[in-house]
Amino acid sequence: MFAVVLVGGFGTRLRPLTNAVPKPLLPLGQRTILEWMMVHLARGGVTDAVLALGFKPEPFLAAFPDRTCAGVRLHFAIEDAPLDTAGAIGFAARSVGLHERTEPFVVANGDIVTDLRIADLVAAHRRHRTDGALATIHLTPVVDPSQYGVVETQPDGRVTGFVEKPAPGTTASRHVNAGTYVLEASSLDVMPGDAPLSIERVTFPHLVQQQALFALATDDYWLDAGRPDSYLRANLDLINGRRNDRDDAVHSSAVLDHECEVRDSVVGAGARIGKGARVIGSVIGPRAVIGDSAVVEGSVALGDVAASQVVRDALIAPA
Repeated sequence: MFAVVLVGGFGTRLRPLTNAVPKPLLPLGQRTILEWMMVHLARGGVTDAVLALGFKPEPFLAAFPDRTCAGVRLHFAIEDAPLDTAGAIGFAARSVGLHERTEPFVVANGDIVTDLRIADLVAAHRRHRTDGALATIHLTPVVDPSQYGVVETQPDGRVTGFVEKPAPGTTASRHVNAGTYVLEASSLDVMPGDAPLSIERVTFPHLVQQQALFALATDDYWLDAGRPDSYLRANLDLINGRRNDRDDAVHSSAVLDHECEVRDSVVGAGARIGKGARVIGSVIGPRAVIGDSAVVEGSVALGDVAASQVVRDALIAPA
């Protein structure tokens, strides 16, 4: 099974971290956001993934020289100009011939962190095919739907409409588009991939009119890791038991002085924590150096922190 993974965004909300490193290649525990996504795709039966690339494709090419990740074969589709979501899907899918196949394929947004079982979404789509489904989307519940665009569905899962940032009392739905889909190859007929096109604003509403869009709502762990607070939380949730997945808090190659304090934090490969340093509720990136007596709290430090420097609620990019 193929997947199209959308990784061509600019990552503006996570600057300066994304000035040099694309968002999907940022650390998540001891891997990267993209690597964890590939782990979940592989568990769901995906064998091949085409990365829809635009902004800064070179780091992706360099990160996977053997063109594999978590056992998934990688393919690269590099846009000449931004194509938005549906445009990118159409372009990437055609680059590997998905428009000529008959089996469905998965689409995933590259900054989503979730415990969704991909196989469950694929199975739901296969059930809905007999009712004319061209696409099945994953939905997740939110506490305050007025901050999102919610999705309204019938009891059988058929999507009936979208309500953008609904006022209280205007909809009973508390479910939003969670950024993972299963699409029929024939859905590419309305995603030519030769111009910018939004799947959320254009393609999905079109499929609703055709009564061909279905949904699967789950309460699996889900997080949009594209904001500083949520990116930090996504890392810490991997070590604090809030996920089905779990990762090591401190990489085996990291060097921690015996007089430092590291608590509720992720420390990457080759990082060094100096004498008397305190690291609390933070992410220390691979090869980052935290100097003697430095304090890092509630922060992401992918670059060095000088001796005795105090860093709180900050993002520090590599030099």
